[in-house]
Amino acid sequence: MELQVGSVLEGKVASITKFGAFVALEGGRSGLVHISEIANTFVNDVHDFLQEGQTVKVVVLSAEKGRINLSIKKALPPQERPVPRGPRLSGAPRPAAQQPAAHPVQAAQRPLPPSGDQAFEDKLKRFLSSSEGKMADLNRSMDGKRGGGRRRR
Repeated sequence: MELQVGSVLEGKVASITKFGAFVALEGGRSGLVHISEIANTFVNDVHDFLQEGQTVKVVVLSAEKGRINLSIKKALPPQERPVPRGPRLSGAPRPAAQQPAAHPVQAAQRPLPPSGDQAFEDKLKRFLSSSEGKMADLNRSMDGKRGGGRRRR
């Protein structure tokens, strides 16, 4: 059976590597889903989106010289974005569906977050002040290395 570029197939994730995942297709063939073709968002770790044995829909990108290149993100509807399964390391908030339910008393005692504009303004002020301090320190250290001090006669 010859694979057609653009055809949508179903397969199982056979193995996961740091650069993508190998998907077992029907007929004993397998193809690679590169890390850049897993989701519509940045993928740092493939394990956050896929696990071995998981059934996925893939689109055939190319099939040359026995190598089959696949894409999961092109098989998804345009607005659908998969949510990572693993722990989040960044300070970004989780989508509402992943937020743990708060105890009613705890929720009432928590202060409301500032509006989006106010939070951004606060972050910008903190960034600018720390940036100015760092630049001043850098300039002071560079002056000493460039011979910016007093010269002897």
